[in-house]
Amino acid sequence: MKGVREVSLLAAILAMVVAAPLNAAEPKGGGGLKLSSPAFANGKSIPATFTCDGGDVSPPLATAGVPPGAKSLALIVDDPDAPAGVWVHWLFWNLDPGTSRIDQGKVPAGAHEGVTSWGRQGYRGPCPPSGTHRYYFRLYALNDRLDLPASATRKELDRAMQGKVLAHTDLFGVYRKK
Repeated sequence: MKGVREVSLLAAILAMVVAAPLNAAEPKGGGGLKLSSPAFANGKSIPATFTCDGGDVSPPLATAGVPPGAKSLALIVDDPDAPAGVWVHWLFWNLDPGTSRIDQGKVPAGAHEGVTSWGRQGYRGPCPPSGTHRYYFRLYALNDRLDLPASATRKELDRAMQGKVLAHTDLFGVYRKK
């Protein structure tokens, strides 16, 4: 029994680490950063329109509470429940910090998209192979703009953001393929 408890504890710790936002201890101030969507509530089901079962377009998003001093915003959408490990559905950076709305199916003006787990740029919505998965929309307020090529991956974006995160917030939804 002791081994089972140790494995269970290790699995729980690993799950928390995978789901934790980048630089969780780094942000200072700016705790009012918010990300929401008029299409789904935090923790609720993502409508099929925004998945592979529908139009596969990005949902509308709204930002608020960007801290003073922010020079840009970055967004990462990922699925920590994917069988192959964390699966990146969309990422972009250098979004103007004054942006309060990201329209459905649109790349925000001025933002630079990176390469997702599909090996290409652009949003690709939830499409879990089985079961219900969680999809995190992670917004970061940065104290600088990022100089990254369009071929940048999540790993390169994470590296470029180190030491630049003023605040971050998550919005998450769930989806089960039909």
